[in-house]
This record gives sequence, C-alpha cells and structure tokens, in this order.
Amino acid sequence: MPNLLEQLRKYTVVVADTGDFEAMEEFKPTDATTNPSLLTAAAGMPQYQPLVDGVLLDARKELGDKAGDPAVANLAFQRLAVAFGKKILHIVPGRVSTEVDARMSFDTEATLAQARSIIAQYDEAGVGRDHVLIKIASTWEGIRAAEVLEKENIHCNLTLLFGLHQAIAAAEAGVTLVSPFVGRILDWYKKDTGKDYHGAEDPGVISVTSVYNYFKKFGYKTQVMGASFRNIGEIEELAGCDLLTISPHLLAELESTQGELQRKLSPEAAKNSDLARISVDKKTFDAMHAKDRMATDKLKEGIDGFSSALVKLEQILAKRLAELEERAPAAV
Repeated sequence: MPNLLEQLRKYTVVVADTGDFEAMEEFKPTDATTNPSLLTAAAGMPQYQPLVDGVLLDARKELGDKAGDPAVANLAFQRLAVAFGKKILHIVPGRVSTEVDARMSFDTEATLAQARSIIAQYDEAGVGRDHVLIKIASTWEGIRAAEVLEKENIHCNLTLLFGLHQAIAAAEAGVTLVSPFVGRILDWYKKDTGKDYHGAEDPGVISVTSVYNYFKKFGYKTQVMGASFRNIGEIEELAGCDLLTISPHLLAELESTQGELQRKLSPEAAKNSDLARISVDKKTFDAMHAKDRMATDKLKEGIDGFSSALVKLEQILAKRLAELEERAPAAV
C-alpha cells in the first residue's frame, strides 16, 4: 500500500513549509512557502552563508558606504527573501511564496510598494509571475493591497488567516490563495478551554473545512492552503484541500506511515454544505473580527511574531555585514 504522503498527493498539492533547500530536494513538493521565522533559521545555517554574504555585499553596494548597517540589513532582508525564492524555484516546479514585511500589515500603500519591489526582482531574474505568490497578512489593509496587486497580475497568498470573515474578504477581493493556520487555531482553543482535540473535532480542521466548503459552494476561484500543522492527524482530516503546506518533519512522518487515506474534502461535498452567503465590507469585517476572540488574538500574535523574527534577522544580517567589512573593507 502507498504511504500517506503518496496518497495525499492524489488529492492535494503538497507544499513544503521550510526555507531548507535540502528538505525540499528530499520531499519534492510542488510548491514551497517561507516566512520570516523560517528565513531567520535558514540564514543562520552554515551551508547558506555564501548566499547570505552575497546578498549583504550587493545591498551595501546599492546603498553606498554612507548607509548604516541597519539600513543595509533591511534592504538585504528583502533581497534575501527573493534570493531564497529563486533558489527554491530551481527545486520545486510550481510556486514560491515570498512575504512582505509583517511590520507593514496595517499599511496598504507600504504593502503595495514592497510587493511591487519583490515582483520586480523576480521579473528582472526572468521568473514568471505564475511561479510567485506575494504573502500578505490577512488584515483589512492587507486584503485591499492584494486586491490591487491581483489586478496587476501579481498573485497573492493571504497568510495569518484565522476567521471566515478574513477568508471571505480575501475571496471577494479576488486573491489567488489563502492560508488558514490550523495548528495555531488549535493552540488557542486548547489554552482557552483546557481541552484536547483530535480528528474532525480539531477547531483548526473545522475552520479550514468551513473556508474550503464556503469557497467551493459559492464558486470562488481562490484556493485554500491549510498551514501550521501540529500533527499528521490534522493533515489526514484535510485530505482533498486544494493545497497543504507541511513542515519537513511531518512530511517525513507521512512518508513513513502506512494505511488508507480517505479524501475528506471535495467540491462535490462542499456544494451540499449548510452555509449561508455573507457579504463582507469593512464594517462587517471589523465586527466579525472583534467578535472572534481567537482570530483577534492570533492575528496580532502572528504579526508580532513575524515582526520580531524580522528584527532578529536584520540584527543577524547587520552583525554579519560588520564582520565582512572588518575582514575585507576594500572589497565591500
């Protein structure tokens, strides 16, 4: 009998949730996605030091000697995300998600500017836009930026998505893909209720199932990519979702596990789901968000976490730049 990973691929596009190229080469996902935390971890790995150093030196040349190390590190972070993305696309045949600075999550214009800068770098490298997704936090401001970008043929992945109101607003804005966070939803409910959840009762599984069924029932083209898994049981319950982004250790567990994997989500079943259509304008979005304590808490926590990871990454890059300049000032 095929292992669970092989069976999952029949129903769902498997995406690698990592910045580690070696893990991607091992599991051969269709797509790959990264975030600031994963980039920070990858940037600290010795095997990626030449890539990081090259990006830093290029950023220094672009900004000149008068620019401070923090400014160079900030530019290098943006360039590094694209450098990792280009390298990832040598491994995966599909798409890579590259994230906009989380500190811009509530600033539509700043998000637009950085998203356009990111896609311009891919354009310059000859990477087709069908192979790139711009990751943006699922705030109202982020969704509005994504709506503009999609009209410019810049495809978006709305991340840090925890509530149906976020998903519907994103779908109505015509975004390419949304990433509901299964495990983080589970974490919140376990902490809030003191209970443990398994299988179809997992609140994260219930949330993603609702989003998937809503999109398919009402004919939205926006794809659903479940993310942030805590165990393979959650993945099994979402077999059939458009995409699932999975960490290397869970990919390995799926690959080593035998048994029959049943498809749980399908467009046909979604058509019969008992869901009412909701139109989400800003007033409705704000009201639904305020009412949903979990979505409110986890969105803030996620943005704060990704922002902190970026600060840490910029500090790492600034320190590395200082080391490079100290060693060979004439070459910088």
